[in-house]
Amino acid sequence: MDIIDSLLGEADQAWRAYGVGSADRVALAADLRLDLRAAAADGGDPVQLLGGDVAGFARRLADEAGVRRVRRDYGRVVGTALIGAMLGAVLGYGILAAAYPAFVRMVDIPRSIDVPVQLAVAVYYGVPAVVVVVGAVIAVRTRLPDLPKIRGTARIMSVLVPAAGIVITPIAIAFAWSTDYSTAPAVVVAEIAMVLAALAGATVLARRLSLREGKVVPDAPHTDATNVRPA
Repeated sequence: MDIIDSLLGEADQAWRAYGVGSADRVALAADLRLDLRAAAADGGDPVQLLGGDVAGFARRLADEAGVRRVRRDYGRVVGTALIGAMLGAVLGYGILAAAYPAFVRMVDIPRSIDVPVQLAVAVYYGVPAVVVVVGAVIAVRTRLPDLPKIRGTARIMSVLVPAAGIVITPIAIAFAWSTDYSTAPAVVVAEIAMVLAALAGATVLARRLSLREGKVVPDAPHTDATNVRPA
């Protein structure tokens, strides 16, 4: 890789961190490549042309080009998802507590039948988990309408959050089993932390994927990229 490609790679990283969309990054990189090649052909040093601060130069170039930066707001999205998930968890356990007696009466399982503990645990965790996912997705979708591509974020969350739940549930169950299903505060906190970490990771990944142009159709009221015309 020559020096120009290396500089363009650093500039692209700076543009990504600055929230510049992929279409704008391509246009900015094309213009910058032409300028760097022209400087090299005239005997100049491409590094000196950028002033020694590639990231700062890239941000100034994006500002001068007037590109629209994408608002990622990972913290805001994750925070909203976690609040929605916690509200969903409360609602889920409420539904489970209210429906359990009716379910037992409806099924009327004889005492001679030994219900596997795995099935009981699956129901105990599964019902609230569904409501947690719904709560997180609805919260993100309805509480953050000002963010670009939030619909895409919520749509991908509806896939990734359940997938994260499928992965973390047996881990949480195994941890609970290792403690003999203890309800000690430290054990409960550890289980909750594992679930919240999985939810947060799935939400961040959903947000990142939704901001990749070509992967998710952008929301109609927002435009994430503005083409840069060569001078």
